[in-house]
Formats: sequence, C-alpha cells, structure tokens
Amino acid sequence: MPEPGKKPVSAFSKKPRSAEVAAGSPAVFEAETERAGLKVRWQRAGSDISASDKYGLAAEGTRHTLTVRDVGPADQGSYAVIAGSSKVKFDLKVIEPEKTEPVPSPAPTPAEAPGAPREALASATEAEGGSPSPEGSSSAAPDGPGAPDDPIGLFVMRPQDGEVTVGGSITFSARVAGASLLKPPMVKWFKGKWVDLSSKVGQHLQLHDSYDRASKVYLFELHITDAQATFTGGYRCEVSTKDKFDSCNFNLTVHEAIGPGDLDLRSAFRRTSLAGGGRRISDSHEDAGTLDFSSLLKKRDSLRTRRDSRLEAPAEEDVWEILRQAPPSEYERIAFQHGITDLRGMLKRLKGMRRDEKKSTAFQKKLEPAYQVSKGHKIRLTVELANPDAEVKWLKNGQEIQMSGSKYIFESIGAKRTLTISQCSLADDAAYQCVVGGEKCSTELFVKEPPVLITRPLEDQLVMVGQRVEFECEVSEEGAQVKWLKDGVELTREETFKYRFKKDGQRHHLIINEATLEDAGHYALHTSGGQALAELIVQEKKLEVYQSIADLTVGAKDQAVFKCEVSDENVRGVWLKNGKELVPDSRIKVSHIGRVHKLTIDDVTPADEADYSFVPEGFASNLSAKLHFMEVKIDFVPRQEPPKIHLDCPGRVPDTIVVVAGNKLRLDVPISGDPAPTVTWQKTITQGNKVPAGPAPDAPGDAGASDEWVFDKKLLCETEGRVRVETTKDRSVFTLEGAEKEDEGVYIVTVKNPVGEDQVNLTVKVIDVPDAPAAPKISNVGEDSCTVQWEPPAYDGGQPILGYILERKKKKSYRWMRLNFDLLRELSLEAKRMIEGVVYEMRVYAVNAIGMSRPSPASQPFMPIGPPSEPTHLAVEDVSDTTVSLKWRPPERVGAGGLDGYSVEYCREGGSEWVAALQGLTEHTSLLVKDLPTGARLLFRVRAHNVAGPGAPVTTKEPVTVQEILQRPRLQLPRHLRQTIHRRVGEPVNLLIPFQGRPRPQVTWTKEGQPLAGEEVSIRNSPTDTILFIRAARRTHSGTYQVTLRIENMEDEATLVLQIVDKPSPPQDIRVAEAWGFNVALEWKPPQDDGNTEIWGYTVQKADKKTMEWFTVLEHYRRTHCVVSELIIGNGYYFRVFSHNMVGPSDKAATTKEPVFIPKAGITYESPSYKALDFLEAPSFTRPLVNRSVIAGYNATLSCAVRGSPKPNISWFKNGLDLRDDARFRTFSKQGLLTLEIRKPCPFDGGIYVCRATNLQGEAQCECRLEVRVPQ
Repeated sequence: MPEPGKKPVSAFSKKPRSAEVAAGSPAVFEAETERAGLKVRWQRAGSDISASDKYGLAAEGTRHTLTVRDVGPADQGSYAVIAGSSKVKFDLKVIEPEKTEPVPSPAPTPAEAPGAPREALASATEAEGGSPSPEGSSSAAPDGPGAPDDPIGLFVMRPQDGEVTVGGSITFSARVAGASLLKPPMVKWFKGKWVDLSSKVGQHLQLHDSYDRASKVYLFELHITDAQATFTGGYRCEVSTKDKFDSCNFNLTVHEAIGPGDLDLRSAFRRTSLAGGGRRISDSHEDAGTLDFSSLLKKRDSLRTRRDSRLEAPAEEDVWEILRQAPPSEYERIAFQHGITDLRGMLKRLKGMRRDEKKSTAFQKKLEPAYQVSKGHKIRLTVELANPDAEVKWLKNGQEIQMSGSKYIFESIGAKRTLTISQCSLADDAAYQCVVGGEKCSTELFVKEPPVLITRPLEDQLVMVGQRVEFECEVSEEGAQVKWLKDGVELTREETFKYRFKKDGQRHHLIINEATLEDAGHYALHTSGGQALAELIVQEKKLEVYQSIADLTVGAKDQAVFKCEVSDENVRGVWLKNGKELVPDSRIKVSHIGRVHKLTIDDVTPADEADYSFVPEGFASNLSAKLHFMEVKIDFVPRQEPPKIHLDCPGRVPDTIVVVAGNKLRLDVPISGDPAPTVTWQKTITQGNKVPAGPAPDAPGDAGASDEWVFDKKLLCETEGRVRVETTKDRSVFTLEGAEKEDEGVYIVTVKNPVGEDQVNLTVKVIDVPDAPAAPKISNVGEDSCTVQWEPPAYDGGQPILGYILERKKKKSYRWMRLNFDLLRELSLEAKRMIEGVVYEMRVYAVNAIGMSRPSPASQPFMPIGPPSEPTHLAVEDVSDTTVSLKWRPPERVGAGGLDGYSVEYCREGGSEWVAALQGLTEHTSLLVKDLPTGARLLFRVRAHNVAGPGAPVTTKEPVTVQEILQRPRLQLPRHLRQTIHRRVGEPVNLLIPFQGRPRPQVTWTKEGQPLAGEEVSIRNSPTDTILFIRAARRTHSGTYQVTLRIENMEDEATLVLQIVDKPSPPQDIRVAEAWGFNVALEWKPPQDDGNTEIWGYTVQKADKKTMEWFTVLEHYRRTHCVVSELIIGNGYYFRVFSHNMVGPSDKAATTKEPVFIPKAGITYESPSYKALDFLEAPSFTRPLVNRSVIAGYNATLSCAVRGSPKPNISWFKNGLDLRDDARFRTFSKQGLLTLEIRKPCPFDGGIYVCRATNLQGEAQCECRLEVRVPQ
C-alpha cells in the first residue's frame, strides 16, 4: 500500500493512447508494465474483455497488446486497462473511409495505390490551387499500403523518396502526432549532412506547416519548384520536442529532360554558389555559379552519349600536367572536360608529385594547406606579407569576412596578418582565403567534433532461457559510431545470426532474440568519449506454483471451479480428466488470464466426479485435485419432523473451512424438517490480533483452545453487501463474494420449526498472501557486496512463510533484478557482483503457499565502495627532540569512493594503544607530529580514508627515537660553482648552495675576508640551503666570496670566484705602419679596458673611400699588427679594428684618421735594392702548455702557440707514445695556435703530454701534466 500523503506510483511504464481507426481496419493498443508478472485486465464500458474472434489479447514480458479486429461503429467507445491498483482509460473512434474517384494513368504512382491512407492521397494530389501537378512533377509524401506503421518516434507519416524531371515540381510531406504535445514540435529540413534548407528558402524552395485540430496532427511540407539537376541527393527531416527526437532520411532524383537542339551540359551542372575548393555558401540564394562536378558524376553514363563533341579532350593531352599547372578552382572544369570520374583520388596523388611553383611576390609565408581545431576552441590563421603596408582581405567560402563582435579578430603586427576565429563551431568548417592585391592563398579549416558521451547507461538484466533480451543505451550524438563488446570481445556484424544491432537517433540497441546460458556475461558499449557496462544473467527456466488447485465437493447442478496460479503468465497448459485430455464444450470452459488458469464445470453431474489435473506445457510437473459429488438423500419422515442439519462430517464439530482471500465463499448446508424450518445465519464477532509470520505449526490446534474472546453475534441478512443467503426446502446456501480477512470466524447456522430446532457452528479461515515486509536494512557495504537484512511481515496471510525473494536495482533505473530463484529461508543475504561506485536499492518479497506478497519499500540507497589500500613509501623525514616529520605517497588503489584524507597515529614500542597524532584527517602526504616525549621510541602508522571507512594501515618498520641527531655541517657545492663564475654586467646573480647539518647551522658570507655590506647583495637562508642574490651585477661585485657553516665548534666553508665581465673598449693608437704595392701594414695597441676578462682577438675591416662599405679582412686575429693585401691600385682605404672577449665585440672600433692611397705604377720602374734578409727561424713556443685538471667524461683541450720558418711539423706525445693514429685525439693548427682535443677522457688518459715542433732549422718541445678526476 502506498504511504499516506504520497502519490501512488503507476504500474505502467507505457500507457495506451486514444486512436482513430477507419472502419474495417484493426485497432491495436499497447501497454507496458513496470515489471513482468503483473496481472493485466482489459475492459470495455466497465466489463472485462476476454480473448475471442473479435478481440485478441497478447502478453510478452512487460508488453501487453489488445487487438480489435474488423473495427465497426459498434466498437466505438471507452476502453480501459488495469494492472494492480493502476487503471488507464482510452477511447476508440471509428471513422468512415472516404471514397475517392480513380484517376486514370498508365502506371499508378505510390500515391495512387489502392488502399493508401486518406492522408497519403491528400498529400499526393496536393498542388497549387488544388489542381494536379504539371507534367514532370510528382509527390513523394505518401506511404504505400504496405508501408509499416511507425511504432517508435514522433512521425505519423514519414517523407518518402521521390523523382522529378528538370523544371518540374515536387512536394515532400511529414505528419507528426500532436495529441500528446504541449507545444508545436520543431522541424528542420536538411540536404546532405549539414546544409540547413531554412537558409535556402527562395524562388525554388518553400517550407509550409499547418495543424489539423480534428485529427491533432501537424503537417510539414517541403515544396521544390523548377527543380534543377543539382537538387539530386539525400535529404533529412528532423523533428524534436522537449524530451523526444526523431529523424527520417529520403532521396530526391532529378531526371534530365531530353529535348531537340544542342544541349549545354555546363548549365546542367551549375552549382547555386561555390567558392574555395567547392564548399557551398549557405548565405546565398543565387543560381549562378561554377560547375558542380558531383552532379556530373551521378549522370555521367546517361550524358556521355549526348555530350557535345566540343567538350571532348584531345587524346594527346596530359591530364596530369594540366592539373599540376592549374589552380585548384579549375580542377572541376578540367575534370569535366576530360571525363575524369575519380577526381578526389587524382588530387590525392597530385599532392605527392613535386610541383614547380613560382615564388609569390605578395607573400613571404603563406597559409598551411589545412588546419584542424576542436569544437569550441579558437584558431589563428597567420600569413607574412612581402609588403608590410599592403591591404589584406580575408574570405570565407568566397565571401569577405566582416568585423562582427568578438567572433573574428584581425591583427596586424609588422608584416604579419592574423585572423583569429573564436569559439569555433561546425559552421566555421569552411575554406578560407587571404587576398593581397591580385594574389591569394587558400586553406581548409576542419572543426573536430567533441567526443561522443554516454547520456543514458546500460541496465543490468535478468532473463530466463529463451526470453528476448534488449540492451538500450543513449549517447550524446545522433548516428555516432559505437562498438558492442561481450566480456571484452567485440561483437561484429558477421554475428547477425545471434545478435541484432539497431540505431534509433541517439539510442543504440543490442537485441538477442532467444537467450541461452552462453549469453550470460558483461556487455559493454564503447564510444569515443566513454563506455557503458551492464550484466546479463540468464537462468534456467523454472516454474513456480503460487496457488495449486484444491479438492472440491459440490452438489448436483452446482458449479465447480478449479483455479491455479503459476509464475509465468506465458505458460500454456492442458487440463486432464482421469488422465485424458479434457475437451471444452458449452458446459466445460477453460480460461487463461495472465498467470491464472481456470477450469469451470457448470451443472455438475455424478459423471463429473473424477481426478482433474493441469499439466503446464514444457515443464515436467502437474497439479491434481479431486471433484467429489455430494448426493442428498431424502428419507421418508413423518409429517411432523424436527429440523435437522445434515453435515458430512465424523462428529458434530465440522472441519475448518479454508478459503483464499478474493475467492468466493460458498457454504451449502443440507437441512430437513417438516414443516419447512426457518434458517438463521450468524457470525461471532471476535477480538484478537493478526498472527505474526513465523514457522508453520506442526499440527492444527483444537478449535476450542482458541485465545479469542467471543463477546457478540452478528445477524447476517439475506442481502447485505457481499453476503447472499438462499434457502430452499432441503438446503440453505450462504455465499460471500470476495472473501477478506475480516470474514474469518465462526458462523452459526440455526434451523427452527414448531417441532424443534438445530444448530451447527462452521469455522471459516481466510488465507491470503503475506503482508509486505518492512524495508530491508543494508550493512557491511564492501567493494562489490553488502549484507541485506529484513524482518518477517507483520501478517503471514494465515499460512507459514515459505521463504523470501530479494530484488535490487540501480538508483536511477526502473528495472528490478531478482537476486535469487530458490526461496531464501534466512532473514539475511550477502549480495555480491555489484559495480563499485553505482548507487543501488534493495527490496524483498515474502512468499507463502498462497503466493507472493507485495514488494517491501525500497531500502535506503547505498553505494558499494571499498576502502582504499594502504599508503606507500612511508618514511621518516626529520626528527627533533619533540617532533617527527613523516612523509608518504598516496595508495595505489583509491576506488570509486575517492580519497577523503589520511589519519596518523603513534604508539610506544611494545604498547598496543594507538594515539591520534592530529584531530580529523589531513589531505597532505606529509605531517609534522609535534609535542612528542623526548627520548621515547615510537611506532607510527598512516591510514587512508574515504566514505567506506579507513583502509589498511602502513607502519614504520623500526621504532623512531624522538631525539635530535647531531650532524656535522657540510656544504654541497654544485659542480658549476667550483669554477670561476662568469656573469655579464646587468645580469642577475643567483647562487644557491645546499648544505646539511643539525641542528640548523649558522651561515656566514664574506668577500675578500670582509663581511658583505650594502643593499645590492642579499643573502637568503633556509634550513637546507643558502642563496647569494644580486639583482643587477656590476664590475665591483667581482671577487672571491667565502661561505662558512658553523654548528658549535664544527664548521665547513667553501670559496666562490665571481667575475663580472663586460664588452672591451676599442684598441688604441691604430696607425698605418707601411704601404707598398697592393699591401698595407697596420699596427695598434691592446684596449685600455679588457672588460675584466681575456681578449680573445681582433676583427680588422676595410672600407673604400668612395662607397664607405666595410668589409671584414681578418677575424679572431690575436696579434696587434697585420698586413692587409689585395687592395686595388688607385683607391683610398680606411681601416678599423674591433676588440673581442667572451662577452662580444667592443661597441666602437679604432679607425684610421686618414685614408691610405694605393698609388699607380710609374712609366719606368726601378726595382729597389733590398738587403738580403734571412727569414729562417728555428721553432720556438711563444706560449707553452700548462698543467690541467679535468673531469672524466667531458671533452678536454690542451693549447699552445709556436712560431718558426719554414712552418714546423707538429707531433703530440703522451707518456712518450705518438698520438697521431689514435682516433680519440684530434689536433688543430691555425696561424701558429696548436690545439689537442681529447674526447671524453677517462682516468687512464692522465699523464705527461708533449708537443714537439720540428723544421730544418731545429726543433722545440713543451710539456704539461693532465689529471683526470672522477666526479664524486
């Protein structure tokens, strides 16, 4: 029973609706119940409907169908369907079919087919002014007589495929049922996949809609006039309401009109508007445009014989070469002229061929061929122009993009031009062009749709062997691609003999017509954005008997009714009499309504006394009972005979009469007496309580031992409500319609006449199904299981409780799944195989010999959640005299319950009492435990918590002693700080030096032995490191810095060398030392300021006095004098020199003040006399090798400088071994600078290295020691 104050829940998930049916046609009404097994009754005008030639009743699972055959005016009226306490009314209206005059035609169109619906005929002949369509026009709206009714969706009639000739007209119609809609539906017409036809309304296309108030049907029409060949293709009609959606696809074929004269094929394939590689402009309604090659492909075969010979391509032309040289806008025209059918494939191959493109004069950098962006994101299209001042236009599908709000943003930065498209949608999927003057570059923008999400998941199902299974799932996108899997294995289309896949808009169905035990398992649906999982449980088919047939004892001319109730309402059976099948006739009737099977025998005769059995089909069981015929013997008595009640019982106390609640109670008492006695029926009113549910008693108790207290008697009248008393001369019949619990008790029959009286007490017991148990309680919720407990019902129905049935469902679902098929004897059950993180509800049924009770109220919703696993890597980070710092990592398994936090506890070594280290939980993975006793040895443990409770703890492996640990101070100087630190002037200096030491050491910084002073240098210290920070370095910050750590009498220190460098000043005193022939000798002095670092060399440049363009003569020149040669005679030259260091060249150069002229040769030349000079010189090292210490694994070099004439030969030795043939060593010689490179040295490469220089004048050598250190 529903709770007071709450609205009862309907037993129907789908209700039948009123309908209008033409006379002579069948009418079908469907209803679906929330669960299987409910008894459903159909009524008309308040009377039950049974199966007959006129009415057809069918039941399949939860679906129930009423079919009214050959509907006539007499069938019009009000109908109803009843299930449980729910009743739904609906009407049937019968309309006469309209008679239409036949229209003569050579071949009937689909609209003229006999038997077509009235609506189809109306739409087929509909045209302007109500006249027939002109020649070449047709209608695609009607359904043929064989078109199936649409049982799912909103359409009453869907638009059908149509054909029309060029220049003709056609109308597509769609009808939508509006009886159940509060607002008019939204209807959209599309061509292809995306083109919305509402933006194309104009000369050739109109959209109309109307509403018929009588039939409550919406009519939507698409009119196409003056059809063109480009209109051929697929179309789609979509209708949507607040909570429903439906769509229908149909095709239009436009045939060419064959006429005399030349045929201009180009005009037949004109597209309404094309731009940017064939993309349609949705904002245009003009008919002029470029050629539509897609239409040509569809009619290529039919048009090839009629093509103008002028359009045929010459055989000797190379189509590949033509396509390579042509712009993309001409591809379709070329393909049309040369009869190319696979243009898309040719263009793909064309991309792989190298194409000689002319260099663009307007663009330095063009757009990419294509861009891709996700829906809702923004995209930037950038080009770089050759002329920064040029005007730029941006086009979309050939139309200029105008500034409108924040959708399009135009940017201009120097020579770059950028178009930013914000919040990209599918409408932005188009071709874009950037136009500069007469040149343009193009690109394609592809908008990627979001992933397909699951909006309505799959639901678990429990079926019997042979039943139909249908999984249904709803996704976020219509027509999305999905995959069905069973136990992780994909179900393919090749298995259609077993599985059937169905798409209905956003809904996807997996159907198994006849389930077997092998079909049980986990089924999943995968999309690009998620998955849905459900379990299918298939059980062996079992039949339970809720009510068996009982023995009957009836008298002559009475009615005998055998009734039984089984668990499956689809089970049929056979009635047997003494083992032979019983054939129904006018006196013997057999009925089957839902789960109840009845055998009714009218006017019982002695021949009807026999054993009767009901045998269910397909099950090895039968139900038997015996019919006893009671004969009334009348003996001759004297005329004055006292009244007497004749009962067929051993003693005067009759047996208890048991009746099932809801059945008719009939007490037939034979009487005698002369004169005829008067009969009085009375019922004792008793006081007591309902018998609580419990185990059945071993034996019925004595009637006289009842605890009930009789305090009154109620006289039963002959016609009082459900009571009817009929008395004849020889018997008195007491009938009670629909026995109830209150009718239970002792009935007293009293007969009187003048001679005497007689009285008999009849005990009646009413038995019923038990009351619904209370809501079950859930406990011990685990990861995939829980414990369900419940109490027995308050009333057991008068029969002992045989067991219980438990069901569960998901919170947001309406489908209950049975957890047990064998009755549960206990009052608890551990439910398993649940999905973690899903909310469930439980309910329970009580079952006795009469049947199954109503379900209990649903339990409190609960979610199977397991606690998280233990945290990992618990470690002690730090210890002081009163604190311990702990850290850990999150658990490996968290589960659907998430992670609420962590609890930390500690206990003394050897103890068992754990103390919480903090109140509540912490979300961090580290904790500083404070206020601990100094010197104590403690164990620590950490637990992870979620809504399911705490998980397993992780405990420290060894006890922790709470005591400060003395650690010597130690500086951990990084490797890059052990060498000279170079920084440029103005750069920040940030030197971080980690250190160790406990307790926290004292840090002191000094420079050149003096404490640091001033605000420019700041020191920042932490417990684990120290930082020297200079915001902007200056030359004065260069020097040696010392950092010292001190803990009591222990200390550690480190030294850092900081060198602030800058660019050098220019060289000094540059002058021309000598000029002769084509040569000039220059000399200069080193710069006054070397920038606080070594001078790496000089750069010498020259400039002609006429042009003053400077050209570099020497680079990285290390000497302070040079000779510039190859000068031009008659020209004047200036010279300048830059100095270089590690920072770079000097800002200024030292330049000669006066030009140096190279004189022309005279008429006579007298060679000057030169003193013979001896330039021969023995080798000598101007810069010897120096000892070095390097780190293993890093390349090292040894350098020196040598001079000598002639040029000496250089040899390198290591420990006396020649290194000439060793591949690990490389030697370089450039202008006297010698270098030996050692690639990734190892400790074995250390030793004495010798460089030896030799020429004809002698030899020289220098050596050094190389130490290779291994990093610690």
